Amino acid sequence: MTTHPPRIAVLVPCYNEGLTVAAVVRDFASALPGATVYVYDNNSSDNTAEAARAAGAVVRHEARQGKGFVVQRMFADVEADVYVLVDGDGTYDAAAAPALVGRLLADQLDFVNGARREVNPDAYRRGHRFGNRLLTGLVQNFFGRQFEDMLSGYKALSRRFVKSFPAMARGFETETELLIHALRLSMPSAEIVTDYRERPVGSQSKLRTYRDGTLIMMMIARLVKDERPLMFFGWIGYFTAAVGVLLGIPVVIHFIETGLVPRFPTAILSVALVIIGVLAFFVGLILDMVTRTRQEMKRLAYLAIPMFDGDVRKTTP
Repeated sequence: MTTHPPRIAVLVPCYNEGLTVAAVVRDFASALPGATVYVYDNNSSDNTAEAARAAGAVVRHEARQGKGFVVQRMFADVEADVYVLVDGDGTYDAAAAPALVGRLLADQLDFVNGARREVNPDAYRRGHRFGNRLLTGLVQNFFGRQFEDMLSGYKALSRRFVKSFPAMARGFETETELLIHALRLSMPSAEIVTDYRERPVGSQSKLRTYRDGTLIMMMIARLVKDERPLMFFGWIGYFTAAVGVLLGIPVVIHFIETGLVPRFPTAILSVALVIIGVLAFFVGLILDMVTRTRQEMKRLAYLAIPMFDGDVRKTTP
């Protein structure tokens, strides 16, 4: 029987981060001795790849534009026991990485989220703090209140999380998908507060507040539809049927009083809306049963991946 420490991979998705990526690579290599730092360059037009390689990172490329595609490629390619996912913009505190990894291993967790605590008021761009709270609140209401910073790009992940993650997002909405994956499969998870700094002078954020906020909202709506169809279609059915009933009340009252139905279009519309509402509810009910089966299969696939034991990885020679 032989033992050895966990293999740790630091995954850094990058697009035009030539000003910051070298420092990120050096800081994480220093904070996690023995870890391999992987920088995935996403069609950068500056010297991101060269700077990362000079700093000691393993540099690879992803041609499909978007952070979600990069995460998909990194999770498929890199083999490790523990993964640290972090942006290459220099805003996250590398000194917190041992705490994230240590918590993951000590408590045998699959997901540790690095909740951001701004070092100074300029760390968040205008509107981002409000947007993060709004979107995090939506996810909390639909999927659970375990996490306070859904959009953080700093996370420690187990191998069985990474290798069971479907990775369907294309852009910055991948953080939402990561967190909901942990919540829906009831993975053992935690959140640790980490320092968050502003970008260095000359470095520009790739996040577009309104465009990416809209994409994240759409991702949340899609995940609610896919993961909680009874709620999604149930509310649609309830609203549609309620509108139909409200439209039909005057028609029914007039019929009771006069025995006539003078507004046939309204009567027909009312009946149609009630029927559609009832059908929507039953669609949600059927899809909910299908979703439960699918979630059971996903959880079984997740549990089929061996869990790291928290201290050393045992192998048989």
